[in-house]
Amino acid sequence: MQKTRFDELVKFPCDFTFKVMGLAVPELPERVVAVAQKHAPGDYAPTVKPSSKGTFHSVSIKIQVTSQSHIETLYRALADIEEVRYVL
Repeated sequence: MQKTRFDELVKFPCDFTFKVMGLAVPELPERVVAVAQKHAPGDYAPTVKPSSKGTFHSVSIKIQVTSQSHIETLYRALADIEEVRYVL
């Protein structure tokens, strides 16, 4: 993971939006929410946008994070979803 200065730039806890891009399968948003629930239980309403050709979906989800390590854990867990190609 790249060295960042989140602890210096962000006041925790805060809402952090993750953008997850993956294959256009109906289960993708559910899997993203499941990861969010595991690491930060709460009510989530992700937004889903299809790519122009419909091959990929972009799932945006706002999660309350408590530290830089919490952000890094979520990035790794979201990237581990089989259909995911990128996490921003």
